[in-house]
This record gives sequence, C-alpha cells and structure tokens, in this order.
Amino acid sequence: MTSYPIHWHSNKLKLCIGIAVVVVAIALLQGKEEPVDFSAEVKPIINKHCITCHGGVKKNGGFSLLFEEEAFAATESGNPAIIRGDAKHSEFIRRLTAEDPEERMPYNAPPLSKKEINLLTRWIEQGAKWGEHWAYSLPKEVKVPRSRLAMASLFSFWNSTPLHSDIDYFINAKHKEQGLSFSPEADRATLLRRLSLDLIGLPPSPEQVAAFINDKQTDAYERRVDSLLASPRFGERWASWWLDIARYADTKGYEKDSSREIWAYRDWVIKAFNRDMPFNTFTIEQLAGDLLPNASKDQLIATAFHRNTMANDEGGTDDEEFRVAAVIDRVNTTYQAWLSTTFECVQCHSHTYDPIKFEEYYKSMAFFNNTRDEDTPGDYPKLRFYNKEDSVQAARIKQWVATYSNPEMAASTDRFLYTLEPKIHAHACDQLVNGALVDTKWLGIRNGGSARLPGITLGEDELFYMNYTTGTSGGLLEMRVGGLSGPLLAKVTLPATQGMETITIPITALKGKHDIYLLFKNPSIPPSQAVCLAEWMAFRKALPGRDQPGYPAVHETFLQLVNKQTPSVPILIENPPEMARETHVFERGNWLVHGQAVEPDVPQSLHDFPTDAPRNRLGFAQWLVSEENPLTARTLVNRLWAQLFGHGIVEPLGDMGTQSDPPTHPELLDWLALQLMHEMDWSVKRLLKELVTSTTYRQSAVLTTELAEKDPNNHYYARGPRFRLSAEQIRDQTLAVSGLLSTKMHGPSVMPYQPEGVWMSVYSGERWTKSEGEDQYRRGVYTFIKRTSPYPSYVTFDASSREVCLIDRITTNTPLQALTTLNDPVYLEAAVHLAKRMEAAGKGDVPQSIKTGYHLTVQKQLLPDRLVALEKLYREAYQYYRQQPEEAAKLLGTIAGSKEKDTATAAYTVVANALLNLDEFLTKS
Repeated sequence: MTSYPIHWHSNKLKLCIGIAVVVVAIALLQGKEEPVDFSAEVKPIINKHCITCHGGVKKNGGFSLLFEEEAFAATESGNPAIIRGDAKHSEFIRRLTAEDPEERMPYNAPPLSKKEINLLTRWIEQGAKWGEHWAYSLPKEVKVPRSRLAMASLFSFWNSTPLHSDIDYFINAKHKEQGLSFSPEADRATLLRRLSLDLIGLPPSPEQVAAFINDKQTDAYERRVDSLLASPRFGERWASWWLDIARYADTKGYEKDSSREIWAYRDWVIKAFNRDMPFNTFTIEQLAGDLLPNASKDQLIATAFHRNTMANDEGGTDDEEFRVAAVIDRVNTTYQAWLSTTFECVQCHSHTYDPIKFEEYYKSMAFFNNTRDEDTPGDYPKLRFYNKEDSVQAARIKQWVATYSNPEMAASTDRFLYTLEPKIHAHACDQLVNGALVDTKWLGIRNGGSARLPGITLGEDELFYMNYTTGTSGGLLEMRVGGLSGPLLAKVTLPATQGMETITIPITALKGKHDIYLLFKNPSIPPSQAVCLAEWMAFRKALPGRDQPGYPAVHETFLQLVNKQTPSVPILIENPPEMARETHVFERGNWLVHGQAVEPDVPQSLHDFPTDAPRNRLGFAQWLVSEENPLTARTLVNRLWAQLFGHGIVEPLGDMGTQSDPPTHPELLDWLALQLMHEMDWSVKRLLKELVTSTTYRQSAVLTTELAEKDPNNHYYARGPRFRLSAEQIRDQTLAVSGLLSTKMHGPSVMPYQPEGVWMSVYSGERWTKSEGEDQYRRGVYTFIKRTSPYPSYVTFDASSREVCLIDRITTNTPLQALTTLNDPVYLEAAVHLAKRMEAAGKGDVPQSIKTGYHLTVQKQLLPDRLVALEKLYREAYQYYRQQPEEAAKLLGTIAGSKEKDTATAAYTVVANALLNLDEFLTKS
C-alpha cells in the first residue's frame, strides 16, 4: 500500500471542494435566466410572424395578440392559448412546434427558428409579462455615461478626442461596444459651411470663413453658433422643414386646386422660429390658438396649421364629405407630427401592430370635429386684415360696445368683424322648393320658392345678416317660423348688388330652437332665374347704445367693415354650443355609416388626459405637450437630430410604434427628451445648440475603409454627417454664391422662373406669372406651391407636393437632377452672375478667376489638379464661343456677335456651371 503525506490528502480535498463549488455555481448561474424583454424581444417576433392572422382585422381561432386582455382570453376552443408560467400546456407553443403542417403555426409559412421558439417559451415560463412598448413609457432620469477615460478626454489627456457635450459620452459608450472611435474634427472651412447650412440653410461668405479660420479664441466656434441662431435666416430655414409637416401650400388641392391666401401662416412660422417660441407654446397655438383666453390675432393665424388641409371647390361635391375628410386629415397629421404614431391605421379597425383601439380614433376625432370650417369656396372662417384706417374704426366699434354693453359682447363683436363668425352657410338649408344649391355652393331660389334653415337657436338676436348677390331689383324675402305659413319673422326688399354684399334685416325677437323658412319673390324675373344667390347668413344682436348720439354712424361703419374686401388667412374657430356637432364612430371607416356616439378622449395606451384640462382642442394640445407625455419630446428630438445627421436615432421618423427600428441610442434619446422638457424649456434653439456644439457633430465626414466596413450608414456616428442638401437649399445656395439671392422677408408667395405649360389650371384661368425684380430671387420657402403642379425643380429634388403631412423626404439620385442644375434657366442665370464675379476678381488672370469661383462656391482653396481640369474646361469653352459668338450671346442673353469680353464671360459661365454642379457643392460636408 502506497503511503502519501498528510498535506497531499489535504490539498486533494481542497481541490475537490473547489471543483464542487465551481460546478454548483455554474449550475446556479445557468438556472438563473435573464428575464425576457417583451417590448424588445417578444413583440418583434409576434409582429413579424403572428399578428397578420391574430390581431387587428383578423382574429383566427378567436385568438389575438394585439392587446394583452385578448392574448390571455379564452379562444374559440374555450381555453386560452397562452397559460402564464406554463409553456408546456400552452397551445401557443404547441402550435409553433407541431409536426403536422395543418397545425403548425405560422400557417403556410416558414416555421419560427429554434431561437425564436426558445425565447417565446422562456417568456411564458417567466410569467408572460406583457410589458409596454419603450416609446409609450415615460423617460426616466438618465445618467450620462461618463467614465474616467471620458473625463480625461474632456481635458485632452493622452491625445484623446475632446468631448464637448454630454451627448458625446453616450456616443462614445456605443463606440466602445462597436469597436469604433471619433473621427478627427473637420477642418474649419468645412465645419463652418456645415454649420451655416444646417442652422440658416445658406453657406457662409468667404470673408466669414476666413475670419473663423483666423479666430484663435477658445469660444470661436460657439460664437458662430450663437450668431447663426440669432440670424433672421434661421426662421426661414427651419420653417421650410416645418411646412412639409404642416402640408403648407398656396392652393386648396383636388381637381380645381384654386389659390388659397394662406401665406400669413408661413410668416407666422418663420417668426416663431426666429423668436425661439417654446415648442409647447408653438404646439398649443397652432392646434388651439383660437381657444386661448383673449386670443391675439397672431394666435388665430397660428391655427391655420390645420387649415392647410385640402378643400374641394368642384361643383357637385358634398361639402360634408370633404369637411369630414379634412377633419380626418387633421387627426392623422396631429398624431404623425407630434407623436410619431401611424394613427391613420385605426380609422377602419384597431391598429394592427400598436395597442390602439378602433373606437379611440373617433374619440380623438371628437376633439377636432367642432370647428366652423365646412369646405366652402370662401374658405371660411378667415382672419381678415384691415388696413390702418379700418383697424382704427374696428377698435372704436369694439370700444363702443364695451362702453354700452359688456366685455363678452365686445369680444363677440370684434370676433365677427375680423372673422364673420359664427355664420350659417347656404348648404345648411334644406327642403328647397323651386330652387337649388347652385353649383352646390350658393342658395338660389326662384320666384315663389322657399328653403328651410333647420334647428336655429335664437336668443336675443335682433338682426339677420345675409350675404348675397343679385343683378335685379324688386326681390322680396320673407322669413317665417315653423312653416311656410308660420308667424312672420321679417319681410324685406332685396336691392340689387355690386357683387357679393351683406345686408342686415331686422327680425322679431324670438327665443328657443326653431325652423326658419325663407321665401323668395320677384315676379319681374324669368321663371328660370333665381331671385338672388346667397352665400351665408347669421343671426346677431344689434349693437348696443341705440339711444346714444352717433349710433347710426357706428352701425353704418360696422356694416361697411363687414363688407370690406380684405386680405385674409383661413383659421380655426370653435363652434358655439348651439352649433356643436356630435361625433360618431364610422363603421369600417365609412363616413356615411354612423355607429355609436363618442366623447373626446385619448388612447388608453398613452398617458392620461390632464384632469384640469378642458375636453376640447386646447386640452388635447395641453395633453400633447404634457411632461407626462413620453412621445412628443422624443419625436422632436429625433427629427431635429435627423435634420443634422441625416437619419434619426429611431427610424423611420414617422413611426415610434412597435414596427419601428429600435433606437440605436435609447438612453441618449431619453436624455435629450428630458433635457428639452426640463432644462431647455422646450427651446428649439437651445436643443440645436447642444447638438451642433458636440464632438459628434464636429467630426470629419471622411469615410475610411474601416468605417465603411464597420458602420457604412454611420448609425453609430464615428464620422460627421454627409448627405445631399434639400431642394430649397440647393437653389438658395446657388443664388447666394452667385450674388443674386434676395434678403427680402415675408409677404405673399412669389413665382420665380418655371417652364411654360407646367400649370394646367382648370376653370379659374390662373397662370404662373413670373415675379418681377428681386422677388424672383427670394428664398425657396417663399416660392408659390401649387399642389397639383408643384415647382418643377423642387419636385426633381424630392420636395413634397404638400397634399398631406410629410415627415421625411426621400432622397433620390436621378439624371433629372443633373439636367436641372445644368440647364434650368434659374441655375444658368446664377452661373452667368457667378462668372461675372469670377471675371471681376481675376482681372484677366484665368487661374485666379477660377480659384475665386471655387472659393465662392465651396468656401475652400482649389487643389492644383482640379485647377488644371477647370482651366482646360475654360480654354475649350473659350475656343468654342470665339468661333460661335451667337452661342455666347444666347448663353449670356446679349446681342449676337458682341465683344471679345462676351466670349470670356461665356467661357467662365461654363466653368461656373460646372462648379455649381460639383458633388461637394450639392452635398453637406
């Protein structure tokens, strides 16, 4: 028997115990599974493989995975398909693993992977916690992921990239996960051009670039940021972005697509951005400015956001149909613009992917269904803009009413003078006898005919206002209550008018709700002719103070102001209580088939409606920007980020529902959203400053081989942004570097050059008439937008027709784009002017002229090899135009066979045209 030392036995025992401990530890660790995240792991599988048959429209087998209560409810078999904590007896798992193809799910489709089935099995075993989609959860406090290394880099220790913003710590943390690092900072010329294009939509001048390059102070960059944020050009650049969302256009859309005077809203947006109006205020005023206490004229203009909806003026259309279409558009646009929610999916059935129920669509619609607009040709209601003298008269009348009545009547009088509301449109009439709605727009009753105004609520009304036109005298109007032979309410002759005119008709005092019958007579006219054409009517109190000196003059002035033809802008006005509409569910989304009536409310899956908020548009707007709302701040942050970096932290930009890609940097998104709400007070400028001062933004955009392999789409931001400019920016930049760009701001939209025959305006005879003087060189945000025929060069570069809300323009690359910038007269004219600037700067020195042109266009020094190529282009063009002077004259717009100077200018124009088509000119960074 072999003998071993005692210490050998002791060591062996320790080794065995150690091994046993490790084995037990491993077993314990293996038994402790990570909890399954429903939102991030389970919901994507369900949406991809299950929801098309088991949720939304379809609920095969009585089983739905759209809502939690449905997922765990009994199916047609009488048992639930998912039993929490018991995957073995859950029909859901059995069907996923069944051998029989008639039983296996998904039916008639490839089976789920083992990994997916294991994940779903673990989820059920862990209790099948439903969970909440990340975007519907309120952002919690987020800690900036600083580390010692990050702190060191802040002070440039060990030659690390300095981090200028807390944003950079989030980006740096993701870099470490992906094996990436920051690129060096872009050179100063590139950086200033990028910054200027992003903040004001225009390039810097060569002088501004030189000053920045030579500025050695530590705050040189930050001072440029502040200067650009303070520029009046800032509002124009960011208004252009918002107007896509607001579906702003200068016409009404549909077949007739007649012009709409709505540019005052565009100017309001520009001013709001320039004033850095907090985004919560920006939201409330656009959605419900008319409902604010003592709403100002500017707050009323803001509500034109939802008058950008299309209106159908074509004869024979149903005004109510298109009013409903406009309301539906407002609901969809609001959820898309502020909440990144595809709410339009719920119009006909519960959302296929997100926890939003069918009835909830119409509860939200109830907030928007009570406005005065009714798809009328007059585009009412409108805010009317009086000239200075008339404004003084309107103020005097308001003061008169306040003196002899009360503040409420003074406000009502002022509102009527400026909006002509509330009024009753001709299409409200029914029971027409010997007459019709002419072109479905104007009440036209022939001699002896009648019409009914149903359910009119009267209080202390003493006057009936009627807006009408007739070319013949001798007309008579009788108003009777309850029937054609009922009590007489009023009787008045109808004088001939010059166009549409509003008259007042005294009526007998009558209270309550009544049917009012209008009887029209004029035996002197042909039987087929209408006595008059009436557009709208209104019942109102007479102005107070009838026993006071000067009353007749006040009343006369009031009526004169009502009849004034003024500039205007369509706005929202809420119905008074007696005109309030009831909102119904539309069965299967059909506006003609009304289901149950609903009250205004918001989806249960989102945060609760504020307890102290009114149940109207104002309360809804306050709900949108509540700090309890998880989506609005995230949406704004994500979209501003995309404007600067080319894509959002979440894609697509219009959807933060369960079908969106998960955020690449979720903690950063939440941190920025919380900063925006709590630290920045919803300031867009402060948010943009935080973004553009970051190291992430300042990086060089050079794409190295390593970055192309690891992150070709720059999802992790290891290099600076590089993408094509927008349609408006390309044109604005071209005009700017050529010296043609006008700095004129605000006012009616303009019509720069566009080819003949583009517009095909039916009925109206409207034409595209090229603007004169500097108006043809104004910024793109002021260009007239016709929905059925948008500005051609903008459409070529992916701009919207503005018929519906557009969150994110697609970016294409087509030959038409090159043909536009090479041949469009706008760009050729700019090339001629740039050529003259080059020629003047070079003073006969061709290389110097070309260097100047390059510097003007891209704000950089021209490299020698490029100079050689451009000089060659100049010489070839010079020889051609020397031999073909008539072609030079055609290019420059001068007389054929002109001077030698024209030959040189034409050759420089060819070079300038090439410079304006460089990729580095059309691309940011």
